[in-house]
Amino acid sequence: MNNDDKINLFLDSGAFSAWSKGIEIDIQNYIKFIKANAEYLTVYSVLDSIGDPEKTLENQNIMEQAGLNPLPCFHYGEDISYFKRYIEKYEYIALGGMVPIPNKSLMPWLDSLFANYICDSSTGLPKVKIHGFGMTSLELMLRYPWYSVDSTSWVLTGRFGGVFVPRKIGGKYNYLENPWKVNVSNRSPKKEEEGQHFFSFSEMERAIILEYFEQHGMVIGRSEYREIPSKKGYTLKENERWYNAEDGNLLRATINSTGTFVPNGLLTAPAVVETIIESGLCNDYKKRDEMNIIYFLNLEKKMPPWPWPYKPKKKGGFGFGR
Repeated sequence: MNNDDKINLFLDSGAFSAWSKGIEIDIQNYIKFIKANAEYLTVYSVLDSIGDPEKTLENQNIMEQAGLNPLPCFHYGEDISYFKRYIEKYEYIALGGMVPIPNKSLMPWLDSLFANYICDSSTGLPKVKIHGFGMTSLELMLRYPWYSVDSTSWVLTGRFGGVFVPRKIGGKYNYLENPWKVNVSNRSPKKEEEGQHFFSFSEMERAIILEYFEQHGMVIGRSEYREIPSKKGYTLKENERWYNAEDGNLLRATINSTGTFVPNGLLTAPAVVETIIESGLCNDYKKRDEMNIIYFLNLEKKMPPWPWPYKPKKKGGFGFGR
């Protein structure tokens, strides 16, 4: 593998997912995994413990004693003394525990961190690099000089049938405004709701969205559907798949006069076969993933280059604003 082919990954410990599922991650196994894959890892996080800053600090020390240099993590709601300790010792720090917190609560916390600890009081420039776990709120990304951020919103949006589309203002796509989140999946229950799905948007809106898709080599795609008495004994042909929920139930459907399959509940029979006539965003989650990756890569290019100054000012007598 030459340098151009080198894989550079940022490894998240998975602590948030483990915490939300009540699963415990063994730190020694985590250390072994990092060492076994060190050639691919540019950055790897400490095995943090959400709600237990002392345990997170203990894990930081364990990993360092094992010869590693993990990214330390400070969580929303933790005592500021832990952050002061990290900022005195490290040049790159992660902020976590923010995913379930609304922006109106996050903003005062982040304002305080960036204004009082992270950024220089005279220049506003960050003194350390800050990573934001689960941070892809455009409002907060533009408000603070993050060095890096991550989120699963790009993939979750695609798996739930949606894609991000930038606003078009003055004939140009503006990535620094909140995007449309456009439902495009044939399976979306919002397909028949006016203004809630690509196919229920106005003709002008669809033209703008299609232009964006086509610029990136994407098409909406097309599927056809037919009912059969039962799945038993039927072998799917090329480009066919079952229109099933994961639990084995079939989605109840109405096939309207245009041949569109409209889900409206659950049933056990008849079975419905989907035939993919043209693979595209409406029937291929991988293409939706790709479209969302493209959106975030373009957004990244429009962000101000790091480091840029955070200049807090009072807004209406409360908090800070940029």
